[in-house]
Amino acid sequence: MPRPDPLELAWITIDCPHCGERYDAPTDPSAGSTSYVEDCAVCCRPIVVDLIVDADDDLVEVRVRREQD
Repeated sequence: MPRPDPLELAWITIDCPHCGERYDAPTDPSAGSTSYVEDCAVCCRPIVVDLIVDADDDLVEVRVRREQD
């Protein structure tokens, strides 16, 4: 099976822990498991996004939380 293009972004759905709105955002699973801060596309508050990626660079889980949690 051909591997995905490492420059191809994956789209994830984020439910903002502040305002509760849902939106789609691009992310790069080729970087491996990581955490980063992204501002909500609706209320602009910071959200910590935890990406869990397996050994094949497949996105396994996405967790979101407020910075203070």
